[in-house]
Amino acid sequence: MNICSYVVEMPQHTLTTTEPSLSDDKAVELAEMFRLLGDPSRLRIVVETLEGPQSVGHMADKLGLSSSLVSHHLRLLRAARLVTAERRGKQIFYRIHDAHVRHVIADMVAHVNEEPE
Repeated sequence: MNICSYVVEMPQHTLTTTEPSLSDDKAVELAEMFRLLGDPSRLRIVVETLEGPQSVGHMADKLGLSSSLVSHHLRLLRAARLVTAERRGKQIFYRIHDAHVRHVIADMVAHVNEEPE
C-alpha cells in the first residue's frame, strides 16, 4: 500500500495524517461497506455493538426489530467485516469488528450529534 503524508488544516486544529492509496478492488469493497451502513437499521445495529457484545435478541428488543431481521442484517455486516460473532453457550454475541470500524462509527455518531454552527 502506498501511503503519502499530508497536513489537514481545520479551523481549530492542524492534523498530520496519512493518505492511503486505494486500489480498484479495495474501492469496491469500501463502497460496499458504506452501502451497508447506508441502511438505518443496519447502522443502528452497528452503533449498538459499540457498547460491547450484544445478542440478537437484545438488539431486536432494543431497536424494535424482529430477531430474524436483525440476524439477516448481522449476517451482511459480518460478511463485510464490520462486526464479529462470538458464541457463548447457545447464544451468539456480536461486537464491532475492530478499532478502525469503532473509530469511524463513533466519530460519525459524535459528528451528527454536534450542534450546527
